[in-house]
Amino acid sequence: MELSLDLFFEKLNHEKVAELFADKVIWEPLKKLKEFLNDLIPELSIKIPFKNPLPESVFLTPEGEIVPFKELEEFEGEFFYKGEKIEGTLIYAGAILMDKKLYFEKQVIIEPFALLKGPCYLSKGTEVRHSAYLRGSIYTGEGAVIGHTTEVKNSIFLTQAKAAHFAYVGDSILGREVNLGAGTKLANLKFTQRKITFKINGQNIFTGLKKMGAILGDKTQTGCNSVLQPGTLIGKNSYIYPCCSAGPGYFPPRSKIKKSTFLK
Repeated sequence: MELSLDLFFEKLNHEKVAELFADKVIWEPLKKLKEFLNDLIPELSIKIPFKNPLPESVFLTPEGEIVPFKELEEFEGEFFYKGEKIEGTLIYAGAILMDKKLYFEKQVIIEPFALLKGPCYLSKGTEVRHSAYLRGSIYTGEGAVIGHTTEVKNSIFLTQAKAAHFAYVGDSILGREVNLGAGTKLANLKFTQRKITFKINGQNIFTGLKKMGAILGDKTQTGCNSVLQPGTLIGKNSYIYPCCSAGPGYFPPRSKIKKSTFLK
């Protein structure tokens, strides 16, 4: 069975990572993401402390200029500097930038004690909330949220995808407007540490990946404390109810997983 991208995503052409999906194999972007981002992202040339908590909040313009937060004026959610409207990224004191392979579009917010490793590309309006841990190879579309004490590595958040409360997202793809309930875990490594395989209609599918979490189609939602096993593919507009464990394997669009389901 061929897993068409249309079963999962509708507006990939709006994303900077759209070309990673060109070969139409749903998990292939996870293999190429790190190299793609390293080529895409220029190194930060700004003079701010790396590998240490920022001593004070800063406002970083797209051109790399640092504006002290205390010199900004805020009005109805917009910032002004010396009377002129200014756009950029607000990085709060206590945040830690571990290296220079980080790119921030306009209106990104990095809250205190978030730790970021590159490469990371954060699109317009992304929120990285208090104490989030970004372990590198991460792309977020516009308006995405990586929440409080959430850990993410080698993953793609498409536009408006949210993991807002103490989640784990490893080697996964979240479609547009996906919402992970508090405590959701997208597991990415088998106990046996073998490569991820699963069956669809009796056909063995070999991903070639030792680590692979979940791929969630657009507008899919998970309930609190749900767990998705390594190699779980869930079509768009689906629901995983609270405290359920699902996968590995493929669930079609509009699935409603109300109890723990283990597919072979």
